Amino acid sequence: MSTPPSDATFTLATDLDGTFLGGSDADRAALYDWIEARRDSVSLVFVSGRDPEFIHSLCSDNWVPWPDYVIGDVGTTVARVDRHDEDKRTLTHLPELEHEIAARWGDAGEQVRKALADARGLKLQPTKFRYRVSYDMDPDAFDPGACEVVTGMGLDWLVSDNRYFDVLPRGISKGPTLERFITAFGMSRGRVLVAGDTLNDLSMFKTGLNGAVVGGAEQALLDATRDIRTARKCKAIGAAGIMEAIAAFNLHPDANGEQE
Repeated sequence: MSTPPSDATFTLATDLDGTFLGGSDADRAALYDWIEARRDSVSLVFVSGRDPEFIHSLCSDNWVPWPDYVIGDVGTTVARVDRHDEDKRTLTHLPELEHEIAARWGDAGEQVRKALADARGLKLQPTKFRYRVSYDMDPDAFDPGACEVVTGMGLDWLVSDNRYFDVLPRGISKGPTLERFITAFGMSRGRVLVAGDTLNDLSMFKTGLNGAVVGGAEQALLDATRDIRTARKCKAIGAAGIMEAIAAFNLHPDANGEQE
């Protein structure tokens, strides 16, 4: 049984690839089992560049825990996970939290695709995202002029892991959307941990929330968070880094992983 974020002792707001899904099988199992044993006090939010359909498929194998909420598509999607029975879940978009995102985006998708159709080093991803346009990026061929084009359109661009290029509504990314989520649910900021490993997670660490820059993070994120006091540079990789940070920030009475 999941716990509403406002009632949770602790909320984990985590990136997926390289973070919640990172590390050894044993480390992931340890974190996932720890969360599942404490669903009456722990709330789980996936804050990912992945789309809701991917997350639904990922969790349907019943090994990766179902989140309570999803902030997906690099902060442009907010959805609640509804449980219908033991095996069936659906993701329901939350228009009250997506309204501003949609308004800032307008109908920019087709304009962006046309404007960047011939941009060097960018290959359009086939998924039809609602409020973003995303590309696979070849860093050796990439023309930085694409950034100027996007900025000139009144939109934001984001490069992560030196291989992805996202076009987003102005002022929208993982961190700002998470901030709105926390405010909307009346959550205690001091009981939230954000976790990530690439530059598209930087905006989460800029919120000043307790943060886990997990072991194995890209150097660009390590450099960008060097002076952020609340961003812990974890030694352990991926899931184990999250457990390290939960204990270091003392975010749960069972922060050291003791079984109940």
